[in-house]
Amino acid sequence: MTSILKRLAVADADAAWALISDFGGADRAFPGVLAACELADGVRTVTFASGAVVQERLVGLDPVERRLAYHVIGGRFTHHNSAWTVTREPDGGGIAAWVSDILPDETAAIVEPLMEAGMAALDRALQRD
Repeated sequence: MTSILKRLAVADADAAWALISDFGGADRAFPGVLAACELADGVRTVTFASGAVVQERLVGLDPVERRLAYHVIGGRFTHHNSAWTVTREPDGGGIAAWVSDILPDETAAIVEPLMEAGMAALDRALQRD
């Protein structure tokens, strides 16, 4: 299994958590990467800017620990779980961390660039607010 971890230093951890924890509003957190997001019965359907469509099921949302976990349904993966955490420092800043555990290992070549683009998009979204 391949694990990919990305981190982003954020100036406002509360704003980062607000975007990330809105499971049905992922398109607002990742502008330019996601074109749309619809939520129904704990499953979000995200449409990427490329036109690709993926379904993701919410596994857990913990506002106290600031952790959101989900998994990808179907597709080319035999396993794809992801989780976000947002830590907050006393100055209000913090770290947004995103980890994905995937099988088969070869799919890392697809997932890692998408995660990098996602982190850049999240940074842009936070700069707008």
